[in-house]
Amino acid sequence: MKPIKYFSMFSGIGGFEHGMELSDYEFENVGFSEIDEYAKGIYQRHYPKHINYGDATRIRTEELPDFDFLVGGFPCQSFSIAGNRQGLDDTRGTLFFEIARILRDKKPRYFLLENVRNLLSHDKGNTFKTIIGVFSELGYTISWKICNSRDHGVPQNRERIYIVGCLGKECGFKVLLKRRNNKKENDRRVNKGWLEVDDGMSCTTTRKGDCFAVTTRFRCRPFKKKQDNYVLDDKGLRKLTPCECEMLQGFPQGWTTLDAWGDEVSDLQRYKTIGNAVTTFVIRDIINEVFENYEEH
Repeated sequence: MKPIKYFSMFSGIGGFEHGMELSDYEFENVGFSEIDEYAKGIYQRHYPKHINYGDATRIRTEELPDFDFLVGGFPCQSFSIAGNRQGLDDTRGTLFFEIARILRDKKPRYFLLENVRNLLSHDKGNTFKTIIGVFSELGYTISWKICNSRDHGVPQNRERIYIVGCLGKECGFKVLLKRRNNKKENDRRVNKGWLEVDDGMSCTTTRKGDCFAVTTRFRCRPFKKKQDNYVLDDKGLRKLTPCECEMLQGFPQGWTTLDAWGDEVSDLQRYKTIGNAVTTFVIRDIINEVFENYEEH
């Protein structure tokens, strides 16, 4: 099977890209779109050959290479669509429209999108109905599911909606229906709520140049909202380090430490960009399922 060409939108620090690298399939990037300076710097450190098309609203589709797969975690903006449920006309003025515009003009065979769970309930469900209606109008068959990161090998209770589209009725298979748990496959494995990492690993934070050894195991428990970034380990309640946040999202330790120019990224920006990223193990599992079906068709 030849590498699957893909285009990445709202790419962040490369969560979709790393998830694809972890999958059973080979992919070839034809470009990405990201405007946040810190996210771009981290992304391009890992993928220096990928071309950034910048602001999604300014992408000229005639300048994009052809590709078979579009991925993106479109921003969780306050949707003001679903007014008259007029398909694409209802989505104008939102960044979702930019995804629809590129799908319309480039006609990739597949797409995979991620958003917050609340997208389902926004405007009593009318927003999501409009979005699905747009995909249908563009000729795509849709499958979607709420996936929780804790079911994919990380001890993090993180629910997100994932939407898979396939162009044409002949691709009307059902995906995202299997409950996946890959604890045994991961170097970082979950055991009764503990995250275990390799002994001897350490990470460096940029705060005063201090170096903190990553604990070998810690328990992730639900706390009050203001303590979402805290864990309970053998020494009590403490804040997660940036490297531990990376692991909770399925990234290698140190993924966000430096940017493309070798400059250190502040802890503030590391926390922010990691929090905005997708959980890479979830992406891996969905992609394996999508393209498993692809081979069958």
